[in-house]
Amino acid sequence: MFSIACRLSARRTLACPAPHTARTSQFALKTVSARSFTARATYTKPKEEKPAVAESLATTSSEFNVSSEIPPPSFSTDASQTQNEGHPDWSKSYFGLSTQAFPKETSDILLAPVDPLDVEIKPDGLIYLPEIKYRRVLNKAFGPGGWGLAPRSETNVGPKIVSREYALVCQGRLVGIARGEQEYFEPSGIPTATEACKSNALMRCCKDLGIASELWDPRFIREFKQQHCTEIFAEHLLTKKKKKLWRRKDQSKFTYPYQE
Repeated sequence: MFSIACRLSARRTLACPAPHTARTSQFALKTVSARSFTARATYTKPKEEKPAVAESLATTSSEFNVSSEIPPPSFSTDASQTQNEGHPDWSKSYFGLSTQAFPKETSDILLAPVDPLDVEIKPDGLIYLPEIKYRRVLNKAFGPGGWGLAPRSETNVGPKIVSREYALVCQGRLVGIARGEQEYFEPSGIPTATEACKSNALMRCCKDLGIASELWDPRFIREFKQQHCTEIFAEHLLTKKKKKLWRRKDQSKFTYPYQE
């Protein structure tokens, strides 16, 4: 009887697995399922193709070739401010500024001492060189067509004054920038004031070239006025007011509306 009971107990043991064995099997099943799910959800990054240029690298300077698609480097000092055919846009460009000095023959003409006979004086005592004298010096130094004025801004018309910025270009190089100005009294005088504004800018630009630089020298101004000018009292014929006015000694007396 004892052996029969032992056999029945053994059969029950084999038929009904232990609780911990079942739990272990369930955990293993879950682990396998999770691994299978993870494997299916994994993203595989596509293999990147290597660029053609990286397939073979040059080992010597003779093997290195520049692609024809790459533009050659530009050595222009102002490449971003050019117009068609590579001409500088003088409204923005500074092309050629201080790149090279002019030849000695040109410099001698530009730096020549001013002729006292060419210098004029205004009634208020301001000495000046007429605008046409500057043009003659430029024509003599660079030749007609070898220089020019290029506007760098729009014409600014105020209530009583006109102004505009200009660039002086000589032999294809920028040499000076200045803003000219001129007063006007009636709207009909704006065109004339605009032209006078250009002439005023030219005279200011010529200072950078040394033309008639003595006119800004205080010592020269005092000596010139003492030697070549005189200050006299003149009466205004309409208001009968007297006023001190300047004129050259070799100049004729004041005429209407003043009388000496």
